[in-house]
Amino acid sequence: MRIVVDTNLLVSGVIAAGLPRQLVDAARSGVFELCTSEVLLAELLDVLGRKKFAVRLAQAGLTAQGLVDDLRALAVVVWPTDVPRVVPTDADDDHVLAAALAGAADLIASGDKRDLLPLQSYQGMPIVTARQTLVRLELIDG
Repeated sequence: MRIVVDTNLLVSGVIAAGLPRQLVDAARSGVFELCTSEVLLAELLDVLGRKKFAVRLAQAGLTAQGLVDDLRALAVVVWPTDVPRVVPTDADDDHVLAAALAGAADLIASGDKRDLLPLQSYQGMPIVTARQTLVRLELIDG
């Protein structure tokens, strides 16, 4: 199964314990194929580089660039040729959808309750929470 994991879940997955961490760990273990784009990786680097996260990463002996490089090496990185305007309230989220389409993803995992999750699906790809993704992967009970 190929999954695009939204930046907010990736950030949570690398800085804290919980369901997003289980999702990142599942990708690292090869349970599913992580799909992303250079635009999404750049966004992740930007967010992890923010002071509030940089301090936590430094305390753990990690760097934002190192984490992004690890995820880049793990993931299928796609180069969408078209980024349609779909999410009216956040153009950045259009890049998540474009990566999913370009990568022929099976689903999109997101924690974005305002913009992405309300769409429920895009071009036949379900947009679901970390918990719903882990249930679909049969890693936790529904």
